[in-house]
Amino acid sequence: MQHIDYQLETARSQVYRYTAILEKAANDPLMRAELQPYMLKEALYNIRQYEVFLQIILSDIITGAQEVEMMTKQLGAHLEQLKMTIKSKIAVPTSQVFPIFIALSTLWTSLQDETIVVGVLSNLFTHIQPFLGAHELYFPERVMQCHLNGATVKTDVCRMKEHMEDRVNVADFRKLEWLFPETTANFDKLLIQYRGFCAYTFAATDGLLLPGNPAIGILKYKEKYYTFNSKDAAYSFAENPEHYIDIVREKAKKNTELIQLLELHQQFETFIPYSQMRDADKHYIKPITKCESSTQTNTHILPPTIVRSYEWNEWELRRKAIKLANLRQKVTHSVQTDLSHLRRENCSQVYPPKDTSTQSMREDSTGVPRPQIYLAGLRGGKSEITDEVKVNLTRDVDET
Repeated sequence: MQHIDYQLETARSQVYRYTAILEKAANDPLMRAELQPYMLKEALYNIRQYEVFLQIILSDIITGAQEVEMMTKQLGAHLEQLKMTIKSKIAVPTSQVFPIFIALSTLWTSLQDETIVVGVLSNLFTHIQPFLGAHELYFPERVMQCHLNGATVKTDVCRMKEHMEDRVNVADFRKLEWLFPETTANFDKLLIQYRGFCAYTFAATDGLLLPGNPAIGILKYKEKYYTFNSKDAAYSFAENPEHYIDIVREKAKKNTELIQLLELHQQFETFIPYSQMRDADKHYIKPITKCESSTQTNTHILPPTIVRSYEWNEWELRRKAIKLANLRQKVTHSVQTDLSHLRRENCSQVYPPKDTSTQSMREDSTGVPRPQIYLAGLRGGKSEITDEVKVNLTRDVDET
């Protein structure tokens, strides 16, 4: 990581020197004719790209280091938990140790993945290092020192500090919207056009890249945001934004590396690979304009009202509705007794209870006489006519 920081500082130093020479040539026509700044601008674009790549690699390495540190702490905590769970036990239930082993396996796999990512980033850094050394071949130190005579080398931070107090007056532009840090939320997260470089300076100087200063004011034009390196540049761009945007677009057509450097993919959608078309439309973070305001309400405008019959329960409301529906079919009657005001207390007397007994009927039986009837003379006799004699010997009921 220290080697990357050193390479990044070296690249930035080279950027500042190229920028100083180009600024000097822009103010000196003789030097511009002698220098032929086309190659110098190409070198500036190349070193700016190199700077962006190093920043991305460094950011990924820092993020990976933070992830590794966090996972190392988690790994130690899980190992300590596993140690406390097992201790000197002969047998441990699977339900206790299996989740810990799964977590350890996941952390170990993640650590191996981070190791692979660090290796890829290291190889990438090794492969792009020769691009920085190529600048020594095209622009040796002796030539650079010769062109830097009388020029002031300024860093990006110094340029921002020079115009920190110069701010755009919003009253001068009624049809344009300007955003400032103290009045806009998500100010630091806005997606600035041209990777934060000043569009006016790039168009007016035929390709000079100077970082914009958001403190001057960010111009919001057609849902896009632009920064400028000075107040004068902001005013000049605001007079005719479309003119300078077209100049930047035409310049990018001649130098296609600017499409990647200035992030002009949306303006050149036909150049985007098909695999990246889904990422072409990004969700930009919209600013939220803030302002100080206050409101005052009158104290107790309306008298407090408490509705005693209010019910929040839906079923209670249904019960009341059914009750009202039933009452519609009922008739209410009222009754008044005569001289109800002469009511008096009433008392009654009852006989005290006494012991009583009852006796059920006893069992009884009766004998019915058996019928006894005899017939005589059926066999016949001396006479031809049979005389039948019937003798009833059945006893009467009273006799039994």
